[in-house]
Amino acid sequence: MYVQTSETSGGASMQLSAAESREFLTFTLGSEEYGVDILKVQEIRGYDTVTRLPDAPHYIKGVINLRGTIVPVFDLRLKFELGEAKYDASTVMIVLNVNNRVVSVVVDSVSDVTALTSEQLRPAPEFGSAMDTRFITGIGAVDQRMLILLDIEKLMTSADLGLIAGQSAQ
Repeated sequence: MYVQTSETSGGASMQLSAAESREFLTFTLGSEEYGVDILKVQEIRGYDTVTRLPDAPHYIKGVINLRGTIVPVFDLRLKFELGEAKYDASTVMIVLNVNNRVVSVVVDSVSDVTALTSEQLRPAPEFGSAMDTRFITGIGAVDQRMLILLDIEKLMTSADLGLIAGQSAQ
């Protein structure tokens, strides 16, 4: 038996059976916790030197060389306009596989891997045109915490981060 657990603003739904759970890598940006599907995560690394690209938007930090692969680096704190990014010992780069491309996102810290059942998943809130929520798949409720669950593929292929889609065509 499958139950609908949440519906994204794009109309796609996450479905789980009542006994199943999905795992999310949880991380922080400012005072908020976010989650990304663990199956998209390739590795987690400490913040490293980034080669800056000329004329790149402020949230694109540049690129890194990851074992011979040139990987674009996006700072999610800057992308989500959550204030000034400070890079310290807890700053982490999450390397992700997105649409057969390797990308890295910078986050304040990584918390852990959290399994969420269908009862813990809630639909993404609707804000109309006041806020772009296309890349938020839902909210995960864990004890007294709320996790903002991101669809990293939709985020990385959105119009302002179209770098991924544009490069894959080359």
